[in-house]
Amino acid sequence: METKIRKYVSQKTEIPGPRSKALLERKVRNVPRGPFNNTTSFINVGEGALVTDVDGNTYIDLAGAIGTLNAGHRPQKVVEALKAQLDQYIHPCFNVMMYEPYIALAEKLNELTPGDHAKKTFFLNSGAEAVENAVKIARKYTGRKAIISFERGFHGRTYMAMSLTSKVKPYKYGFGPFAPDTYKMPYPYYYRAPEGMSEEQVDEQILQSFEDFFLGEVPADEVAAIILEPVQGEGGFVIPSKRFMQGIRRICDKYGILLIADEVQTGFGRTGKMFALEHYDVIPDLMTMSKSIAAGIPISAVTGRAEIMDAPNPGEIGGTYAGSPLGCVAGLTVIEMMEQDQLPERADVIGGQIMERFRAFEARFPFVGGARGLGAMCAFEMVKDKTSKAPDKEMTGQFIQECTRRGVIVMSAGLYSNVIRLLAPLVITDDQLAEGLDIIEEVLVELSDN
Repeated sequence: METKIRKYVSQKTEIPGPRSKALLERKVRNVPRGPFNNTTSFINVGEGALVTDVDGNTYIDLAGAIGTLNAGHRPQKVVEALKAQLDQYIHPCFNVMMYEPYIALAEKLNELTPGDHAKKTFFLNSGAEAVENAVKIARKYTGRKAIISFERGFHGRTYMAMSLTSKVKPYKYGFGPFAPDTYKMPYPYYYRAPEGMSEEQVDEQILQSFEDFFLGEVPADEVAAIILEPVQGEGGFVIPSKRFMQGIRRICDKYGILLIADEVQTGFGRTGKMFALEHYDVIPDLMTMSKSIAAGIPISAVTGRAEIMDAPNPGEIGGTYAGSPLGCVAGLTVIEMMEQDQLPERADVIGGQIMERFRAFEARFPFVGGARGLGAMCAFEMVKDKTSKAPDKEMTGQFIQECTRRGVIVMSAGLYSNVIRLLAPLVITDDQLAEGLDIIEEVLVELSDN
């Protein structure tokens, strides 16, 4: 067991400890094996970027609940807002009796999201639900059926969202048939482009392939929308160029196709802007949001051009728990924190510190490649060697397990499950981040020596 004295990481037992082991036994007996678990410990309390498990071990959280905790674990302002809301009402259901926080959060998102056109917003429970409803709205407005997504994209686990998602295992295997009229196109992956092919050539090849697609697969006048992540999340933190994103916008404009931006993982300050599309000077027709919108309270949103959002008739979109008062007041408070504490700007500082270390790792270790990041959305790949770039899924698993044992929580991503991704809360301190990166480096050294 690691015995080195740390300022933030504290290890009082082996990982998992006895209480976590007891809970694991109960979990195995009572919970199906389908929901995956990144660690084998159970949380007791979270604060900012630190979590302490039921055995008293404290970790630095660099996973942030898969990007849900940009505002950190249990931000005090959000806790206070939730307590105040609980003293008024919990859930009258917006479809039965309306409440002001729903309207206030819609107003705020209409103001914040890219574009100065008239917008409208409505709320749901999860990112996948937001995607489902964005597709419904796009089809209703355009009168078209086809939806185009991208290779390696991830949009959720419901049937339409799963149909738009690219990775077969673990998301789609054995669950078909999937929703019809969904199609996938290539997405730039510059690290794995053919040797000698420039980023510009990659972009142009993909953009040009749309014209062939419209001739050979589905005509453009039957395509309702193109949906994409401005940075692919589960796909491995793959970052396209501004040239590519603007090219997609031009294709949409040329053929009357709606552009849906899936900002579920990239939104709310993660990339150094409130929304990642701001890096590309691209304005979507519809945007889906969730995760860090409310510091962990389940809520999602679809925001879009007012005339598009008004296409469905009353009762055609919504849900019993959609836009709960708790989620709305939490969302309003998180946005206030983002603005007052300048958390998007802080993301750039965090990302700069991470990428400085990641590039050093890439130069030092033969099995680290493809370091990349946008704001505080940072990753590197674990490969068998830098020449072949063959993914090393096994070493990736070992790395994550050893990081957890030493008190740092990280996650993998990517089509080949070989990408190490960091989604540190944007409230993490410089000292906490440095300690977490030091431990990551120690693990890489150990793997290199073995």
